[in-house]
Amino acid sequence: MLSFFRRLMKNNQGATVIEYTLIASLIAVAAIASMRSVGTKVSSVLGTVGPAVN
Repeated sequence: MLSFFRRLMKNNQGATVIEYTLIASLIAVAAIASMRSVGTKVSSVLGTVGPAVN
């Protein structure tokens, strides 16, 4: 039983997967926030340009 716990303590793959998941989650949140901001600005520009074209 003690050797099992020693192997678990030496195994770092689980921690690495969790770290990569957290990094990917933060990147996804940042991407969604920036896309939302850009989308609002593009919508505003198209709302202004649209009537001028007609």
